[in-house]
Amino acid sequence: MQDVFVTAVVFYGIYYLLRTLTDYLLKRRIIKEGHFEKAGILEVVPRTAEDPEPSRYKTLKWALVTFMGGVGLIVADVIQNLPGIPWAHSYNALIPFGIVLVFVSLGFIIYFTIANKRKV
Repeated sequence: MQDVFVTAVVFYGIYYLLRTLTDYLLKRRIIKEGHFEKAGILEVVPRTAEDPEPSRYKTLKWALVTFMGGVGLIVADVIQNLPGIPWAHSYNALIPFGIVLVFVSLGFIIYFTIANKRKV
């Protein structure tokens, strides 16, 4: 797990460094060409108040998804530990992944219903 984390951090660092360098070079070229009014084109635009998904809904979405994912993991573990279910005891069984994905999908569906009822 540590190898995956280190690899991800290294690739993100390389990506961020390249993005910063290319943004700088592009801004420099835009200014050199005399297009000062377009120099701010690479600036990060802050979100407006008319955001279609307010931050409380984003928090609700990820809270529901992680909660339902946790419930899915618990259900998958309980099913694997039940006696008399031979297909769930194999290390190659895909049923735990399916259970977790179904519960995560249920979390998204619950969020979608709550968000649509709030908009109306």
